[in-house]
Amino acid sequence: MKFRPLHDRVVVKRVEEEGKTKGGIIIPDTAKEKPMEGEIIAVGPGARDESGKLVPLDVKKGDRILFGKWSGTEIKLDGEDLLIMKESDIMGIIESPASVRKAA
Repeated sequence: MKFRPLHDRVVVKRVEEEGKTKGGIIIPDTAKEKPMEGEIIAVGPGARDESGKLVPLDVKKGDRILFGKWSGTEIKLDGEDLLIMKESDIMGIIESPASVRKAA
């Protein structure tokens, strides 16, 4: 991808949720909500503080994140539907079970 976000913005690709519930009920596309989970594709260099010093972002490329339902701006790049949002719109990073086990 030939796109680099500026400042504290990130480019996110939505992660599609499974179309079936735990009970085995298949959810049609018309009843599905937009996923609020995604993977970071690109990050900007960071924001500047009051003194002009660059403050790096807490997220990095490849992180799985959780964001608000109406967060970000939808764009289409290279035929892919993506979101551009500020780091402050991100609620948190979803850690994989392997990394959680290492910390425990």
